[in-house]
Amino acid sequence: MDKLYFTEEHEFFRKSFQDFLQKEVVPHIEKWEKTGHIERFIWEKFGEMGYFGIYQPEEYGGLNLDLFYTVIFLEELQKVNSGGFAAAMWAHAYLAMTHLKKEANHEQKEKYLAPSITGEKIGCLCITEPFGGSDVSGMRTTAVKNGDNYILNGSKTFITNGIYSDYLIVAAKTSPDLGHKGISIFVVDRDTKGVSATKLDKLGWRASDTGEIAFDNVEIPAENLMGEENRGFPYIMQHFALERLIMGINAHARSEFALEYTIQYMKERTAFGKSISKFQALRHRVAQIASEIEVCKTFNYVTAKRLNDGEYVVKEATMSKLISTKVSDEVMTECLQFLGGYGYMEDYPLARLLRDSRLGPIGGGTSEILREIIAKIVIEGKEYKPAT
Repeated sequence: MDKLYFTEEHEFFRKSFQDFLQKEVVPHIEKWEKTGHIERFIWEKFGEMGYFGIYQPEEYGGLNLDLFYTVIFLEELQKVNSGGFAAAMWAHAYLAMTHLKKEANHEQKEKYLAPSITGEKIGCLCITEPFGGSDVSGMRTTAVKNGDNYILNGSKTFITNGIYSDYLIVAAKTSPDLGHKGISIFVVDRDTKGVSATKLDKLGWRASDTGEIAFDNVEIPAENLMGEENRGFPYIMQHFALERLIMGINAHARSEFALEYTIQYMKERTAFGKSISKFQALRHRVAQIASEIEVCKTFNYVTAKRLNDGEYVVKEATMSKLISTKVSDEVMTECLQFLGGYGYMEDYPLARLLRDSRLGPIGGGTSEILREIIAKIVIEGKEYKPAT
């Protein structure tokens, strides 16, 4: 299957990225998991190697490569066994930077996108609010026009890179009376007066900084508006396809990583005079989850190919996240069980994998919301179209 989607150049990139992660990232993972702070130098090294520019235009320092380089980037990040580190990297590169790529004007791209590609600046995307998670249209944050500025008030929560980022891509209502049709997108500098952040203590993704952001009469120049005023909702919606597919790919990759580790453990672990990989009860469970992982991966690759070809794959990307994250949670539970008592120990990778995986069916749109979106498409024939 790999030969259908990956060329020799792709595989060379995969090997070089694997080597980079083993040399530059893995030695620091345990420290970052404990401190919840990914040190600045690694962002700059990612930038130096061009990893943040994989999917970005050459005009601003990017490489403008096809989407399967991104697939490799995501898959290999899962193998360092830190969902938090992986999330910090892809949230910067594919949440904040995707909005810059698609909605920012030339001046904004020069100021924010170019240094994001080099790793000099770190971004975060601020959409979710304390009183409105998946209900984007119900956000309460406002941006009121005042002369040549907007006055931003409100709060956001569960924001990856919310503490240590340099700029924030913020969704706010510029015309509250219009409901979801009155949302706009802004880029806001971290050091702007009135911006504050509180770090959240999470079950998993421990290495990443997740924050609750407050905006108290934050004055931002009108030139920080991204795209057209009151077009923020369709801008947000059109990027959900990529975000959901990313989380689906992450899920199948961490499932593969967990299963590979577990099979190796089972071959080495003996009970009643033989390897536990020889017991039929365990072998058949491995066969089942291996099959489910492969089905998810195959579907995710097909969906990535269609997205790379310019199709708007909202339905398929939503299905990707829904099923792949569900399978991932099941895989982690099974694999931890195969390790017995050792699976419950922090010295072994399954405990962290289990915690990190659990965010899959929650973040980026809960499974409950995704099912409703799919139901609207397959039952009612609803069609979603990109804003730009």
